[in-house]
Amino acid sequence: MQHSEYSKLVTIAGWAAAGTATLLIITKLVAWFFTDSTSILASLTDSLMDVAASIINLIAIKVALTPADEDHKFGHGKAESLAGLAQAAFISGSACLLILGGFNALIKGHPVQDPRFGIWVMVFSIVVTLLLVAFQTMVVRKTGSVAIKADSLHYKSDIFMNAAVLIALALAAIGFNWADGVFAMGVGGYILYGAWQIGKESVDALMDKRLSPEDEAKVIALAYDNPQVLGVHDLRTRQSGSTKFIQLHLELEDHLSLYDAHEVADKLEAQLDKAFIQADIIIHLDPVSVVKPGNRLARA
Repeated sequence: MQHSEYSKLVTIAGWAAAGTATLLIITKLVAWFFTDSTSILASLTDSLMDVAASIINLIAIKVALTPADEDHKFGHGKAESLAGLAQAAFISGSACLLILGGFNALIKGHPVQDPRFGIWVMVFSIVVTLLLVAFQTMVVRKTGSVAIKADSLHYKSDIFMNAAVLIALALAAIGFNWADGVFAMGVGGYILYGAWQIGKESVDALMDKRLSPEDEAKVIALAYDNPQVLGVHDLRTRQSGSTKFIQLHLELEDHLSLYDAHEVADKLEAQLDKAFIQADIIIHLDPVSVVKPGNRLARA
């Protein structure tokens, strides 16, 4: 995928999330006005957090797509992870407020007005969110964007949350008013768990966590595809935004010419460029006789 296509997809996904959240805020605000439901208020609060998180995402994506400059020679990709961390903080705050609100409604036995109207609004919310998540999933599959992945996880949790609110309203419609508060607390707990997952992934990226074992195995396998490569060691990987950083040492015959050794490295670099989106690759060449066999990575 070209950088321009990556930029276009993640930007569209960011705007789609912001637009969807705004639409849901309007519909849930109307529903809360007519129903006075605590669980709908919980869902409305979450949608307000969605808009704030999506705006942060849009800003982060714009920064992350900025090319490397004199002060940031490795690019600005970590802006996406910072956005994910900010989202986790927003989501955690809203979740705690929802849990407190649900507990208060449960204690006071707050009745729900016109639950059937609220039910239709929540069905609409679920359908719209499903469409957004399907689009985000496609974008993440093509780009691997951390920011869009975090946003998608957030909206996936919204589907379950909206379904829970739907059940609460259905129970309230047949006289079980306690369900409104209980489900609001349950939604808050689920959102808090989602915030933990987003925060953990963002911290992993900021702390330069290695790529997945599958990605590293792919790198090793591609290196050994060339029969002139006698060994691979000191593989280091990490990801910053859309860019995957890959560093490794190749072990070659002692008497291979510098030109031929360079050709081996160039071929591997071309293979890795095809295998990974936005790869930044550094390959060091070592004579096989100076490398300790114990350091060599096994063939995949």
